[in-house]
Amino acid sequence: MDEHLLPKKMALPIFASDALSSVAYAPQELLMILLTGGLAFLAFSPWIAAAVVVLLSVVVLSYRQLIKAYPSGGGDYEVARKNLGEVPGVVVAAALLVDYVLTVAVSVASGVDNIISALPGLDPARVELAIGFVVVIVLINLRGVREASLVFAIPTYVFIGSVVFMIGTGLVRTALGDPPVASSAEFAVQAESLSQAAVILLVLRAFSSGCSALTGVEAVSNGVPAFRRPKVRNAQTTLTMMGGVAILLFAGLTVLALVSGVHYAEDPCTLVGFDCENQPQPSLMAQVAAATFGMGSIPFYLIQGATALVLLLAANTAFNGFPLLGAVLARDGYAPKALNTRGDRLVFSNGMLVLGLIAIAVLVIYQANLTTLIQLYIIGVFVSFSLGQLGMVRHWRRIIRATTRIEARRDPASGIERRGAITGLVINTTGATFTATVLVIVTITKFTHGAWLVFLAIPILAMLMLGVNRYYRDVEHEIRMDDEIHFGSDGDVALVMVSRLQKPVLKALDYAVAARHDKTIALHVATDHEDADALQEEWKAHGIPLPLVIIDSPYRTYAGPIGEFIRRYREKNGPAVMTVYLPQYIVGHWWETLLHNRRSRRLAQQLMLIHGVTITLVPWLLDSSELIYGRRSRPVPGQERAGRPYDPVENFEHAEHSSLERPEL
Repeated sequence: MDEHLLPKKMALPIFASDALSSVAYAPQELLMILLTGGLAFLAFSPWIAAAVVVLLSVVVLSYRQLIKAYPSGGGDYEVARKNLGEVPGVVVAAALLVDYVLTVAVSVASGVDNIISALPGLDPARVELAIGFVVVIVLINLRGVREASLVFAIPTYVFIGSVVFMIGTGLVRTALGDPPVASSAEFAVQAESLSQAAVILLVLRAFSSGCSALTGVEAVSNGVPAFRRPKVRNAQTTLTMMGGVAILLFAGLTVLALVSGVHYAEDPCTLVGFDCENQPQPSLMAQVAAATFGMGSIPFYLIQGATALVLLLAANTAFNGFPLLGAVLARDGYAPKALNTRGDRLVFSNGMLVLGLIAIAVLVIYQANLTTLIQLYIIGVFVSFSLGQLGMVRHWRRIIRATTRIEARRDPASGIERRGAITGLVINTTGATFTATVLVIVTITKFTHGAWLVFLAIPILAMLMLGVNRYYRDVEHEIRMDDEIHFGSDGDVALVMVSRLQKPVLKALDYAVAARHDKTIALHVATDHEDADALQEEWKAHGIPLPLVIIDSPYRTYAGPIGEFIRRYREKNGPAVMTVYLPQYIVGHWWETLLHNRRSRRLAQQLMLIHGVTITLVPWLLDSSELIYGRRSRPVPGQERAGRPYDPVENFEHAEHSSLERPEL
């Protein structure tokens, strides 16, 4: 796995694309909410933006401490579970999983929104574009972390460079007396009449929307195992770089939007003079780029393209965090074990597929509408922020109690550890206070705007995870080894199921004879007496040297009569082990599976419920199965990376010897 670990320059676009791209819509959402009260409310935006910057700085510092204390990749989930208990840990995990799904939905919806801002004719295909982009991102991620980082690095760095260049150009123009003017600056706004309490709620709602710039900060702490050594230092450096760039872009875009007079409304029809019926409202990024460089200019399309790309690729943060967290939960027994399975490219493929499917469902339900989806956003991330920081506070307090002043005088290393714990306690206490306060604000301001769905989803998912854990625990207790249960049997009997006398049945009989059971019986369940009589005559005609037992089934069932036969045989001959041989066709086309093996699959499932019965499936390769074996001439996945050169002759021979039916030999 070492060759797949990430250096800092590649880890930044992988883990920070969500946090960096959120600055493309965070200022837009902040100004949009304020504009609900009228143009005068835009005067609050610098102060709100400053509060968001301070909060982002505190959270980055807090997560540097978390990375140092818990570098295993569990992030907030591991911190909360170890320091606050099982239930808080599961709540954090559920909140993060919900947030990862919404990260994909919001990022893709915002990216499509920016594409439509540059190419309005694509507006009718908004949902189809969003679904297509999610599918592409899933396929890219299934290729592996290293390959994905190469794909994502260039757009991320182009986005950072182009936006910094735009901010610098706009500010220089403003300093020279030629400030950029947005296309919406001339539109007046039909403001709502607000009471004093409503004004306060509006300002708080604008702040909570601006806090969407903080999403993705936790991704680095969840992805520490993917960094090259020294993992902790590289992860902390990447987190600091991400925080610095995010602050620069967020503050610069907010200032430039205010200078150019961007008016972005939640309901475009409230903009006096804007034709909301015939054209979509351009995004804040599009308006600022058009005001700075001119609509239709090369820099305008460069910025829109880079913004759309980085927003679409921001979903990649979730495609790294969700599978990693799912694997940790699976190892702890809170999620299905399949989420802890690595694919050929050493990524958790099942987690990626689950995330992609759920995100597509959310995009379809909400029609890829950014304004609607953003109301569901950041609830989950601030739940995890708050509980994670509280867990860190308890972690540092425990270390401080363990390293008393007396021990510190005797052991200098203990004194250094204590001072580090005190520093961490101060930082994480500040972070816990800030994030908990923001969680309350976000809850109050967004609950009635759709966030109640998230508050419903998180506890439901948490209860399901606890249920999965209880189930795994009960199964483990049930199958645990002890000296009280003893398995014993007397006799070994083979039952070969015979429907008609055909080659697959003869092959099954041959296998049963070769296995040298104590007794081998050919068993036919007769649903039609004429067919049974014909089979018996044919059996004698071919001289098959095995007894054929025919049992009646007047109600045309199979498992019941066979089970009754096994019960009576054991009553007469003792508790013998029964091995039931079932012929099964191996096919090459997917649609053939609908036409064959239905009875054998159903019979196998029912007979496995009988104690002391094992099932042996005897394959018969139909001609179409050559399609499967023909593919075996290709390299086995991972063969080249394992150091074994590809030899087509060797692979062909391997395929030939793997065939269980070779009549030509």
